[in-house]
Amino acid sequence: MTTYYDDRSVRVTATALRVDDRTYPLAELTMVWHRRGSRSWRVLAGRGAIGAALAGPLVAALLGVALAVWLHRSLTVTIAVVGASVLVGLAVGPLADVLFEHLDRSYVRGSRELEMWATWRGRPVRLLGTGDALRFGQIYRAVQRAMEHAPAATQNVIGSSGSRPSPRSRP
Repeated sequence: MTTYYDDRSVRVTATALRVDDRTYPLAELTMVWHRRGSRSWRVLAGRGAIGAALAGPLVAALLGVALAVWLHRSLTVTIAVVGASVLVGLAVGPLADVLFEHLDRSYVRGSRELEMWATWRGRPVRLLGTGDALRFGQIYRAVQRAMEHAPAATQNVIGSSGSRPSPRSRP
């Protein structure tokens, strides 16, 4: 039996889709579609906090240089303030890599709740809901592949809005 996707809570095989403790035979799924929920303000606020963490030391360094010039103190004091400001600005370097990694991961995961729905035994059923866009895409594509390779006798349909998808030409 071919396994198209497998993780701790979802398994897509050539014959069935298992989500947590529920198993749905592919032959009983007549239509599969997905929906996007509203944006998560928590994720967007987190992205803003990462941006502020990246910009904060740089702004502090620029303000320190401006302060040193504005104070009109001795050359030694001006150089000390500018030097300290530059060190604060340089502190962003090692931290920026970590922060950009977190920012990149937040975009991979997405900022919306994604749901996979299907018509199962004549009624719509929510198969899966997750905020992880990468994982959702992998699972949805696995279900597509499994249903494409299902026997021709079943009338399975998979599409973004529940309508029959049009074939794509592949390079």
